[in-house]
Amino acid sequence: MPSIDRLLNADAGRALVAAHGRGPVTRELRLALDALRAEALAGVTLPADAAGAVLSAAAAALTRPDPLRPCLNLTGTILHTNLGRALLPEAAIRAATDAMRDAVALEFDLDTGGRGERDDHLRDLLRRLTGAEDATVVNNNAAAVLLALNTLAGGREAIVSRGELIEIGGAFRIPDIMARAGATLREVGTTNRTHPGDYRDALGPQTGVMLKVHTSNYRIEGFTSEVPAATLREIAAEGSQVPVLNDLGSGSLLDLSRYGLRREPTVAEAVAQSDLVTFSGDKLLGGPQAGFICGRADLIARINRNPMKRAMRLDKIRIAALKAVLELYLDPDRLIETLPTLAMLARTRDDIAAQAERLQPRVQQAVAPLGFQVAVCDCASQVGSGALPTDTLPSAGLALTGPGGAAPQQLAARLRALPMPVLGRIAGGALILDLRGLRGDDRLIHALTGLAP
Repeated sequence: MPSIDRLLNADAGRALVAAHGRGPVTRELRLALDALRAEALAGVTLPADAAGAVLSAAAAALTRPDPLRPCLNLTGTILHTNLGRALLPEAAIRAATDAMRDAVALEFDLDTGGRGERDDHLRDLLRRLTGAEDATVVNNNAAAVLLALNTLAGGREAIVSRGELIEIGGAFRIPDIMARAGATLREVGTTNRTHPGDYRDALGPQTGVMLKVHTSNYRIEGFTSEVPAATLREIAAEGSQVPVLNDLGSGSLLDLSRYGLRREPTVAEAVAQSDLVTFSGDKLLGGPQAGFICGRADLIARINRNPMKRAMRLDKIRIAALKAVLELYLDPDRLIETLPTLAMLARTRDDIAAQAERLQPRVQQAVAPLGFQVAVCDCASQVGSGALPTDTLPSAGLALTGPGGAAPQQLAARLRALPMPVLGRIAGGALILDLRGLRGDDRLIHALTGLAP
């Protein structure tokens, strides 16, 4: 077995150290040596040039593509949780970069020279956009729900309809988050039908909050009924004065019906009907990951006094990016031009089909050496991340099939292995590249240049 010192002083070893540093190279050389030693102990014949084999293995490990690298999301799911959800607008990218590069007055009052409050950078914007008396922000919507429940119902009961005890991605369950918040779950109604009287009957001295949860990633149809937040407020006004917490999940600041989607209550409408509203920043809002809590000033003040708030607060980078995104909403007529999420939602099927027709011969040329066949196809996109779960948008794309009837899974693996991975979805025996999320034809063509026969 070659020694580490010999390997580091070989020409190839010195080149690796110059490119990657002595520490990382030494680590990979040790791992490669350990693997070779294990093979020898198992009776495997060692290569004639053991040193060269170890150096080659270390070089391959050091130059392996970073999994956290840009990729093309052509799955047809716009807000794909596993792919990072919303793409940030350029204004937010610039703001985040500026905040990273220099010191910022995050908690410093430039007028008085005293201590400031980081929520102040977003508070007024959220008030203007939602109509709330006050607002605060934490690191995601799950944290927002947890913090609000702990503040309002810690050690007390939280009333919620059985039809709203949802589980979303990553095994996040409303009953579990309520338990972690220290609230006792009080279920009312049935899975498909809950009535105002169910809430009235459950109210008592131990009630801390009435919780309304957007069902997010599923829809019950048929013989159903639910109680809107406004009615819950009316029930509370009858004497209990228990606050109503309305978790929107993928809350939107705009009426999305103008883009052909089913109408959902906006955050401003929910705020007008509830005492507190929670929603995400990285879903329909189109910003970085964050969780907003908007509503009554006295309740927001209680939440801000909760010691858990500090563990959930945002850093300067996300605050800067969020501020830039919220400022875009002050000019809603230009949001299609400035916010990638809305731009993708608003694309027409005809526009996407025209792009598919332009790209088909170029993609066919790029993949022809591998025997792939490319055809224009119709498909359907979805919003994703639990938003509007039953709604789809008519779209168009490219259907890739392989030589000799190769399984589409093999094609998908080839495209995932590219320096810029191209991610589609498998349907009808083909790999479908939904072009709704493709910004610029050349990005796909450039990514496909990494294909090799």
